[in-house]
Amino acid sequence: MSNTKTITLSKFSHGDKDQVAIKFIFALATKKIVKAIDGIKWSSTHNTYYVLFSKDRVNILYKYFKNHGYYVDYTALSKPIEKTYKPVTKLKPSASMTEMFAALPLNYKELLKAYTGFLRGKRLSQSTVRSYGYFILRFMHFYKPQAISAIGKKDIDLFFEVVLAKENFSISSHRQSVSALKYFIDYCQLPELNADDLKRPKKNKKLPVVLSREEIIDLIRVTKNLKHRAILGLLYSCGLRIGELLELQISALDFDRNSLRVHQGKGRKDRSVVMSKVLTPLLLNYLNTYRPQNFVIEGRDGGPYSASSIRHFLKKSCELAGIKKQVTPHVLRHSYATHLMENGVDLRHIQLLLGHAKPETTMIYTHVAHKDLMQISSPLDTTVEAITKSRKSTKEVLLSRNYNV
Repeated sequence: MSNTKTITLSKFSHGDKDQVAIKFIFALATKKIVKAIDGIKWSSTHNTYYVLFSKDRVNILYKYFKNHGYYVDYTALSKPIEKTYKPVTKLKPSASMTEMFAALPLNYKELLKAYTGFLRGKRLSQSTVRSYGYFILRFMHFYKPQAISAIGKKDIDLFFEVVLAKENFSISSHRQSVSALKYFIDYCQLPELNADDLKRPKKNKKLPVVLSREEIIDLIRVTKNLKHRAILGLLYSCGLRIGELLELQISALDFDRNSLRVHQGKGRKDRSVVMSKVLTPLLLNYLNTYRPQNFVIEGRDGGPYSASSIRHFLKKSCELAGIKKQVTPHVLRHSYATHLMENGVDLRHIQLLLGHAKPETTMIYTHVAHKDLMQISSPLDTTVEAITKSRKSTKEVLLSRNYNV
């Protein structure tokens, strides 16, 4: 029986109830049959389709798949359920930003507006001003109605403990909040505080998620919408950040020189990257079909496309391609850099193509590039090979029995 014609049923706990997980080797025809089941749901946590468990439901599923020509493996249903735990997620504040701002004393509101003006005067980017303004709003809402001039180190430490830690903000967000407060201390010239006394937590040193070359091709192939395919192609083949893609204008495309110009990327740096020759026909087809007027990727109103829309269709494309990794638009940029390194491109060139200010940022890809690592033999292989040679025999040493026998 072909694996693609096998349905595996198992039992798990979800939503405090027993469920039947329906697993299969990805095929569009199979997915269509599974999605036609009454009451079928998808769990992102468990990465499976499922229905509420009952003996009658199991019998119905068995007959349903048998009638469609599938072999049904239900042996796992007899195994005890493994308890799973929900991942910790960031809690949302009970009040919205508008509500928090409305609850501030008038002098706090005026100070917050002046603070964001101060940040713009420092020529910080719009996204940075927005992020820093958010954290100072949260701090003011937490600290009110005390006098700003009385803020001390213990007040900031308590804010980190009660707001950032309890709401499970990421290390990156914590570092942003420290930067925001440093600017705030300088702007307000608070007598009890020295901005240098605030220390940012160390960055996480997680290796980036990277797709294989085959997964990249599968991802683009299963994406049927022409605009969506062009988006994925540009993100990967040019190593673009999602913000750079959304702000990319038609004038930045140079088909004669086969290059793309990123204007004022992160750190206000311009850079040029090589466009893929393979992607060019698809990109020209997209431009002739959709006829964008200003931005390469435009929304319905002619303005920039939505980042949330890209994340939404990317998730669907990953499901269609059978990719189980947690894939974001930035993963395509990570994959671009890693594949360049595996192809032997110099680290300095990759740094320029990515628009990194420091080579240390690019160095992370030396830890995930696999070309050289995959050529290293496992010590188990070399040990078995040495034993075989020492015995002067062509007979392979097997681990399933004692080699002395």
